[in-house]
Amino acid sequence: MELGSGVSLLKYGTVMSFVMVLLAYWYRTPVRDTLDTRLHAVLSSLLRAERKADMNNFVRPRVAVGFGGCVDIIVDGVKLLDKIGLQPTDRPFHHDYIENIAQLAESFAYFFPPGAASERFVMNDTLFTQLVEASRELPGNRWSVGGNAPVMAGRMALEGCDVLLGGSFSPDLNDVLSQHITVAGNSVEEPDIHLILEYPAGATWGQYTSKRANRYIVHSDDHNPYLASMEDFEQKLQGFQPDLLVIGGLQMMDNFPFKAGEREALLRRLARLLSSAALEMGVHFEMASFVDEGLMGDLLRLVLPGADSLGMNEQELPNLLSLLRGGNVTVLSDPNPRVATVLDQMRELYRLVNERHRGSGGRPLTRLHVHTLAFQAMIVTRGSRWKNTMSATAKASLTANRHVCGSPDINPSKAKLIMDESFSVSRREGSQRIPLLETRPVSCWDEDDYQVCVAPVLVCTEVFQTAGGGDNISAAGLVLQI
Repeated sequence: MELGSGVSLLKYGTVMSFVMVLLAYWYRTPVRDTLDTRLHAVLSSLLRAERKADMNNFVRPRVAVGFGGCVDIIVDGVKLLDKIGLQPTDRPFHHDYIENIAQLAESFAYFFPPGAASERFVMNDTLFTQLVEASRELPGNRWSVGGNAPVMAGRMALEGCDVLLGGSFSPDLNDVLSQHITVAGNSVEEPDIHLILEYPAGATWGQYTSKRANRYIVHSDDHNPYLASMEDFEQKLQGFQPDLLVIGGLQMMDNFPFKAGEREALLRRLARLLSSAALEMGVHFEMASFVDEGLMGDLLRLVLPGADSLGMNEQELPNLLSLLRGGNVTVLSDPNPRVATVLDQMRELYRLVNERHRGSGGRPLTRLHVHTLAFQAMIVTRGSRWKNTMSATAKASLTANRHVCGSPDINPSKAKLIMDESFSVSRREGSQRIPLLETRPVSCWDEDDYQVCVAPVLVCTEVFQTAGGGDNISAAGLVLQI
């Protein structure tokens, strides 16, 4: 009897388990189908929005992009640290620059868990050489042309622009650039190397787990901080007559050991270049990971007044805003901010920069683009030079997936939406909520003297590369607006 009961219960339990699995699958399938249908609908709508300002209908825009260039070695960050025997530290800590291997461990442990992008100068040549040699030996490493200016130039050439690029490259690197890119700058025998330590969401290093895919960049660059191509770039700029001038790569100056007065002299020369740009030419400045408050102060005083467009990510926005408010550098901010938070920060930044520029005679800020993991947001002054804001926001969103997944074709099965199904336009009480509509995913509306557009990102779930994401996204958004 007891044995019989046991066998019956076992059979009953097995049958019930099988039924539960079937039920789980039965109910899961419609949910999965609904999500897939929604992703396809959002993708189709974003593609339609992008095509409304098809570049094939225009003469090739001319864009000048400076400064710098390097070779990127892209590796799995955790595998590289394991290869050199660097053990996880129990003391995550922010360092402005890296002097030894202990500081490298502390700095990586600080940015890795939240998945925040970071870039640091390595003052120790021996340590940097060790990292480079270990990276060369690491299976799966990849090499590519790097640096903010070359990456933005490459994207703009791909999207239909003719580009003047201010940078110093070796003959080998010149050969791999697009035929639509003309280089202004001296040739170098050995380009600087930047190490890109990539990691996916959910990666682990000891007790640490990354919340999102990102990268930690280290370099020991001794050419790019001096903006070595600026003289040749300036000479060729007038004859090139660009529709848009883009400045990036100035984070190479961050905590670099310049002699007294060297950095300010370089930035003053850059300021003169920007001030000489024709008023009908747009000027865009691409922000980056800055931690040197002295450099940030110089940029606010000398570079930003010459730009009427700014691009940045969710870390760089509150950093710049904090300094404009009279505060300090904010090294680490929320890596996944809400739409309302970002929009409020953008409104304040737009107001503060324009108030500052009115007092100093700088260009009015008429375009502001913030790219985050979950969404793209733009503020564009009505009646300004910038066109096709809705299409540009859609293109920026699509480019985020294309770059990170490493494919021009977007596969919805390798994507997800993490933006909320509706968002508030501000954190102020009673603010309007806007639903995310699959058929019209780019939401645009007017406020004060500007238009605001927000688009969801189809977040890539099979990451190929995060480095260069912001540069590709900003460049793609710009090409439809000039």
